[in-house]
Amino acid sequence: MNVVARLFFRTLRAVLGPFLLLGNWLTRPRGIVRPPAEQQAVDARTRSLALYHFPTCPFCLKTRRVIRRLSLDIELRNARSDEAHRAALIAGGGKPQVPCLLITADDGQHTWLYESDAINAWLNREFGAA
Repeated sequence: MNVVARLFFRTLRAVLGPFLLLGNWLTRPRGIVRPPAEQQAVDARTRSLALYHFPTCPFCLKTRRVIRRLSLDIELRNARSDEAHRAALIAGGGKPQVPCLLITADDGQHTWLYESDAINAWLNREFGAA
C-alpha cells in the first residue's frame, strides 16, 4: 500500500474510531447472569484465553460484544498500541490480523483462532447458555 493510501486510512480511522467506540458503548449488550459458582467456573476457564484486538476495529468490536454478552473475563491485548502484544501475535499466530483469540490448553499448547465469526462461534459453543 502506498504512503498516500496509508495516510488516508489512518486519518479515516482517527476520525471514525471515536464514533465507533461511542456507538459500541451506547448499545453495549448486558451480560448474562449466572449463579455465582457457575460464573466462577467460567472465569476459571477464561483465564487461559486472551483476545488480541485493535480498539476501533469493527470485527474486534463484534467479538468484544459477544464476550460482554456472555459475561466472560477474557484478557484483552491491544495489538495496535502495544508492540510486545503485536510481536507476540505475529510470532505465535503467524500474522498481525485481529481479532485473534489465543487459547492455551492445560498442557500449555497454544491455538490461535482468527476471524470474528469463528471466534464468536467458538465462544458461544463453549460458554453460551445451554
